[in-house]
Amino acid sequence: MNSPGTKVHHLDGIRILDLFAGPGGLDVAAHFLGFKSIGIEWDRNACETRYAAGLPTIHADVSVMRESRFDEIPKTVDVLAGGPPCQSFSVAGNGKGRRALDTVKEFIHRLVDGEDEVKIDEDLHALGDSRTALVLEPLRWLLKAIDTEGRDPYKVIVLEQVPAALPLWEVYAKLLRSGEGRLKGVKYEAECWQLKTEQFGVPQTRTRAVLVARRPEHGTIAPLKATHLPFDLHRGSRNVDQAEMFPTTPGIPRARQRWLSMAEALEAASTLEDSSVDVSRLSTGGRMDFFVVSNYGSGGDPKNRGQRHSSEPAFTVTGKVSRNKVYKSVAEYEAGMSQRFTIPESGVLQTFPHNFPWSGHDQAQQVGNAVPPRLGMHVLSRALRGNAPSDDELAAATTWPSVPRTTTSELRVIGCGDQSQCPPDSHKVTRLHRKSAP
Repeated sequence: MNSPGTKVHHLDGIRILDLFAGPGGLDVAAHFLGFKSIGIEWDRNACETRYAAGLPTIHADVSVMRESRFDEIPKTVDVLAGGPPCQSFSVAGNGKGRRALDTVKEFIHRLVDGEDEVKIDEDLHALGDSRTALVLEPLRWLLKAIDTEGRDPYKVIVLEQVPAALPLWEVYAKLLRSGEGRLKGVKYEAECWQLKTEQFGVPQTRTRAVLVARRPEHGTIAPLKATHLPFDLHRGSRNVDQAEMFPTTPGIPRARQRWLSMAEALEAASTLEDSSVDVSRLSTGGRMDFFVVSNYGSGGDPKNRGQRHSSEPAFTVTGKVSRNKVYKSVAEYEAGMSQRFTIPESGVLQTFPHNFPWSGHDQAQQVGNAVPPRLGMHVLSRALRGNAPSDDELAAATTWPSVPRTTTSELRVIGCGDQSQCPPDSHKVTRLHRKSAP
């Protein structure tokens, strides 16, 4: 049985609350920087991965936690982080996406201006799109902390989203700087950036909109410094030699390092002790030489599948990463003899440790939904310490520590001990009815 002392042990000293925590991209980043975190996650499968990884978790709806279980969040938490679901804003280039952005901006101002939240909730419900409500949750959690006796306002706020959400973070930032309305004079230094993951050592091209805010007494927020060069997404022709134009050379400042390729990342992971990555099947003559055909269309044509060579960064790792096809030769391509990235390989392309204990179902979706931990390390380190992660910290982030089964069981009790408080039907078991033998 999980004793109260065990619960205190796992939740002692937690500083970061990760809303919409997923399998733990930001939590993994926090771990390697030396900070403890707790995540709130709706998806049971992602929770199972988190328990296996030893990450404190509450299996719940973030809005339910805020409304009726706020007191369960450790009072040591002084950092609010999260990446709310983003599908509504992924289409911000068309009329529907722009309307979604404008709607959220309106609700942000209504919340800060102090309008009745019952009315706001009714209007959100009438929209018929729960994702719009979710992108407001970080602000509502901040206002809740300000309004709750015995709680202090968060010292630091870190939010990330797809690039199309940058205008929302700019609205957030403007209000946080003002301290107006329900913020009750609580002001923040706040900055927003659009970051390319390959410029921070992630072996894939992915762009994220990031907001970092912190109380003025902790100083201004300096921009993140890229450690790698950007990858040219619009190269005119396929030229593998492009990958060798800026070789990684000892002694060259980190800001001028070439981006990391799929081959480099997977090869490095395969050499680690007890590695979960075996690149022999992707190698020819001892050399990794493969190409990937994307599951998605290119240039507006769904039939025009993009291609990347192993000497280049991966495409954005999405929940459909397992549908990308991997070929070692043109002959294999013509013969339809494709392979797929394994879950550990996909995780490495996201910069998760090679031995991260992916668990539960829908593991490809878990991998694709996560924040790349290496990017998370750069963002959290800047937000919490005002500097970049050290080389030693980044090097250590390739291997995850072993987690005892007792720890996993204890964390599951904390997160799902009272299953009646978990999301509806998330623990429902479907039993197959066998026909009687004739």
